[in-house]
Amino acid sequence: MTGTAPAPATTPLAARPAWRRRIARTRSSGVALLIALPAILIFLYFSWGPIFSSLVMSWQRSLPGQGADWVGWANFVYVLTDPVLPQAALNTVYFTVLAALFGFPVPLALAVFISELRRRSWYYSALAYLPVVVPPVVAILLWKFFYDPSTHGVFNQILAGLGLDPLPWLNSPALAMPSIVLEATWAGAGTAVIIYLAALTSVPTDLYEAAELDGASIWRRLRHVTLPHLRGIIVTMLLLQVIGTMQVFTEPFLFTGGGPQNATTSLLMLVYKYAFQQANYGAATALSVMLALVLGVVSVVYLLATRRWDTRA
Repeated sequence: MTGTAPAPATTPLAARPAWRRRIARTRSSGVALLIALPAILIFLYFSWGPIFSSLVMSWQRSLPGQGADWVGWANFVYVLTDPVLPQAALNTVYFTVLAALFGFPVPLALAVFISELRRRSWYYSALAYLPVVVPPVVAILLWKFFYDPSTHGVFNQILAGLGLDPLPWLNSPALAMPSIVLEATWAGAGTAVIIYLAALTSVPTDLYEAAELDGASIWRRLRHVTLPHLRGIIVTMLLLQVIGTMQVFTEPFLFTGGGPQNATTSLLMLVYKYAFQQANYGAATALSVMLALVLGVVSVVYLLATRRWDTRA
């Protein structure tokens, strides 16, 4: 009677010698890297390629249809001596501060309010996210109608109903930037609300139940339960908002074009002017590189400061 030969027993990975385990791990890592290599190369080409090209272009003078000449620090000197640069930098910082003071707490407050609702919370979540669905250009054109400085403007009609005089809104150097921040907060709060709502689901419900049994009000629950558990996401969202608002362009460009009297000219609007109005691509990339360096330094300092705060907490 002929029997089937038994299959050779395979040695488990943990029972193999150390040098064989290292070879097996290296081989598996190499195969995984080889599979992911095309995606990595595509990512590097389309993500980091433009970054390195911008770094090179910031040291060159490039004209459309012509070659590029190396000019060294000339582009940076041109940007730093531009009389509009200090005003644009102050406007950008002003917009960032206003957005942090008024625009940052609003999504968090909305998320906490929606999470406290027992019924139809999904309905209010959809309403909060609805402005994000509206195309930015359409939203800005709609708000320009609201900001109409005449008595026919929506906001001025509300002021008239309260017995107040109409305001120039976007035509006033003092009111233009706060008006833009109001629209930007309305347009961008929905995404932050959804993120905060997702983070609130990770807070243990038994903590809320214990706080309610102790008679804690909603403000005490917010201070002692909600905010400590959301500290990490709040720190991250604030950093992302600062980076995003420092690169504001669409709102001032479409609302006021940088006016009145350069009161809403941002740094990215200055980049746009260099590149597409003056065809000075070297100056545009030089200012972009300086802005990226500033944001990088701010991010590092912010992360170090918040890490120490978390450690003390």
